[in-house]
Amino acid sequence: MERFEKSLGVLFDKDKCKGENMSAPKLKSVKASNDQIIPMQEASLDIWDKKYRLRDKESNPVDSDVNATYKRVAKALSDVEGEDIREMWKEKFLWALQHGAIPAGRIISNAGAQEYKPATSTINCTVSGIVPDSMVGILEKNLEAGLTLKAGCGIGYEFSTLRPKGAYVSGAGAYTSGPLSFMDIYDKMCFTVSSAGGRRGAQMATFDVSHPDVFDFVKAKREDGRLRQFNLSLLITEEFINAVRNDGNWDLTFPVSQKEIEGGLDLNGEDIVWRHFPTTDGYTTNDDGLVACRIYETIRAQKLWNAIMSSTYDYAEPGFILIDEVNNKNNNWFCEDIRATNPCGEQPLPPYGSCLLGSVNLTKFVRNPFTKEAYFDWEEYKDVVSVFTRMLDNVVEINGLPLDGQRSEIEYKRRHGMGFLGLGSTITMLTMKYGDAESLEFTEKVARDMAVTGLATGLELAREKGPAPVMNDDFKITAEMLFKQPKLLKDGIKVGDSVKGKVLLGKYSCYMEKIAEVDSGLVDSIAEEGCRFSHHSSIAPTGTISLSLANNVSNGIEPSFAHHYSRNVIREGKKTKEKVDVFSYELLSYRELVNPKAMPFSTDPEEALPDYFVSSENITPKAHVDIQAAAQVWVDSSISKTINVPTECDYEEFKDIYLYAAEKGLKGCTTFRFNPEAFQGVLVKESDLENTTYSFTLEDGSTVEFKGNEEVEYDGEIHTAANLFDALKEGYYGKF
Repeated sequence: MERFEKSLGVLFDKDKCKGENMSAPKLKSVKASNDQIIPMQEASLDIWDKKYRLRDKESNPVDSDVNATYKRVAKALSDVEGEDIREMWKEKFLWALQHGAIPAGRIISNAGAQEYKPATSTINCTVSGIVPDSMVGILEKNLEAGLTLKAGCGIGYEFSTLRPKGAYVSGAGAYTSGPLSFMDIYDKMCFTVSSAGGRRGAQMATFDVSHPDVFDFVKAKREDGRLRQFNLSLLITEEFINAVRNDGNWDLTFPVSQKEIEGGLDLNGEDIVWRHFPTTDGYTTNDDGLVACRIYETIRAQKLWNAIMSSTYDYAEPGFILIDEVNNKNNNWFCEDIRATNPCGEQPLPPYGSCLLGSVNLTKFVRNPFTKEAYFDWEEYKDVVSVFTRMLDNVVEINGLPLDGQRSEIEYKRRHGMGFLGLGSTITMLTMKYGDAESLEFTEKVARDMAVTGLATGLELAREKGPAPVMNDDFKITAEMLFKQPKLLKDGIKVGDSVKGKVLLGKYSCYMEKIAEVDSGLVDSIAEEGCRFSHHSSIAPTGTISLSLANNVSNGIEPSFAHHYSRNVIREGKKTKEKVDVFSYELLSYRELVNPKAMPFSTDPEEALPDYFVSSENITPKAHVDIQAAAQVWVDSSISKTINVPTECDYEEFKDIYLYAAEKGLKGCTTFRFNPEAFQGVLVKESDLENTTYSFTLEDGSTVEFKGNEEVEYDGEIHTAANLFDALKEGYYGKF
């Protein structure tokens, strides 16, 4: 603890941080002696120019430079304010943008852009309504999804509401082809619908681990080019995790239809179980609201677990959503049943749920980097978080969502997801190692201060502008709610009583109970007065934003992928992805401030980097999970994080990562292992390309081989061998 305090360059009164006053520790910042600006690398400016710079209908730039982009966004978000304070907030918003606040891509691209692209949204993340188990319902949701993608929003769906392959459809007199066949339709739609918001299609498909077609879902991406517009994630329950740990059996089930019951099906039979299901329409329920389900097959849980792990090892999917943890820790636990997430997984959302995002660039608050006097400016950080919270709340007023249900949902709860980026870069600049005890403590404090500061601002905004409508609505207490939160019973609340949303959120949510350990007064005030929003924090993957506006600081909560690597980017008019050479921000900074000759992996003492310069390739999977767990305690939504493991990682070691993630209380878990036989990926290291050979079959049947980093002329263009091979195999060649 002592070295951690000194490394931050602050005087820390530990006694004042005990008990209820921890929200206001006595911190005295030490002034920085050096806060130089690191020049933007060419790749960063290029990505800003291609993705975030506003252009007119003739493609002429409207934003003259990055600061002009910030000015446009600041004005658009301040125009929401009253006329008498509009100018003041425009200046404060611009200050925050210049000091580390980075709204998500849809806000950067589309705020203040209505004159040039009026049909776009400032919202990154949405979730579909429940996909009904009918042809009409499936196609209606496909239409809604197309309109959502056209507006530039990503979207998530749960597909395990659709009956399994081979089930009889009485209306058609035939047998269904199962959920994955309909997912293929959504996949093609996503690829076809061009995003007017300048964003390529992004989709998440979630699937219950008890669905009879779960093996097909797990193995889907083993087929070349299939479901490539989707991220795939399984809804993992505590029951399944326990069955795996205990080597127990696992039932694959789906609700029985009314037709089956009318035909004489015995609901007391051994092949019937009663389970929670996202919809009860058309199904038989018991007094507890559980749905009658048929057991299609009983398997060893370990068999399914091994199938999941082997697919994830080879293809990096499916990811895990620990759905019980998501719902148990949801601020809106009293009015939401979450079954799906946004495309990257950091926003678990109810039907038609939407969320706007933004991240704070932590490197902006590092003073005296790479020295014994390095410290983090906590006071300026909290100032930026406070102003940024108001900015994000204002985005709700200019959401631009295409569907009535989406607009109603976001206006009712006003949830947003503030997170941070550059954690890995910042840890390095403070001379710590990612995953070590110091870095865990630092990560937790970053997340905790963001949470407490953001909620305090939410309370102030509720007093100024009014709380989110959900706060003042009355909710009738049910037996299920009493089961979820026994504290209600202890307080004398019973079935049938009406309780305000702000009370159920502020006093009875698990997350707010944790916040109360830090600042009980803040939580009491929220329970009494409400908050401007139901959710404040999530940590998104910020790859493109981090690379462009933040000069390639590390992505979100991640360490830097590598300190010198390539990124594959889509270029309009180019038939394959383009390989762009990039440096990590911390390497650029070190070369600018300390040693201009420094390079990763150099054996020359004059070029060597300090040992605290680590990257994803030399961090253990356990350390990745520990960092995520340190932040998750204080994040009220979820975290998108990728645990990068080396290609040669042992399978037995690999498959234990997910059980460890469940033990640590994570809401989700995703891994990435570079597998050149399966896919190319977005981020690549030169060493991986150098060591991978790709074989091409020519028209005459002969074959030629190239190393992944070799340039190949094909169809009148120059491509890297790896990107050409990937484009041809996956079927996207020439379709950008």
